Amino acid sequence: MQVVLASGNTHKVSELQALLPSLSLVGQDEFGIEPVPETGTTFIENALIKARHAALQSGLPALADDSGLVVPALGGAPGIYSARYAGVGASDSDNNRKLLAALADSTRRDAFFYCYLVLLNHADDPTPVIATGCWHGEIAHTPSGNQGFGYDPLFIVRGTVSGHPSTAAQLSQDEKGMQSHRGLAARQLHDLLSTDA
Repeated sequence: MQVVLASGNTHKVSELQALLPSLSLVGQDEFGIEPVPETGTTFIENALIKARHAALQSGLPALADDSGLVVPALGGAPGIYSARYAGVGASDSDNNRKLLAALADSTRRDAFFYCYLVLLNHADDPTPVIATGCWHGEIAHTPSGNQGFGYDPLFIVRGTVSGHPSTAAQLSQDEKGMQSHRGLAARQLHDLLSTDA
């Protein structure tokens, strides 16, 4: 089934395609769909906004991911603003620098990545399929690793296969997919779709 992914992030498209091989995902930019303003106040609201917009513009089923890093010591920031924590158009490096500066004097560095996946059959679908995933870890003092994207170089993973602490950016795509918030949500979505089949 061809599904438009409500994202132009090529990293996210490839990561979700690997996690959901039963779907044929195409990024919304392939259809010339511009991003919709994320006006929600929660991950799920923003995921629904993005999925409805992509479905409406493409006429296809749409999948949206809204995810982000939540740091309790920062009152939940960056949260839904994770991609633009350092401002609209900020790079991953800009966001990481701002996060490290915000935690400079903090001894509490626990954090978690949260993901909502929403799948709609059409723009007016009243029964979206919704899946979630949460990945606990902590924030490093310096970035490490060159895999992944976003805050991955700062996110220290608990319980890696090697048994050694590492950041999400030091994991292979397969290992990250087994543990990550997006991987957990994708497996839950797959199970929900299999149940509905």
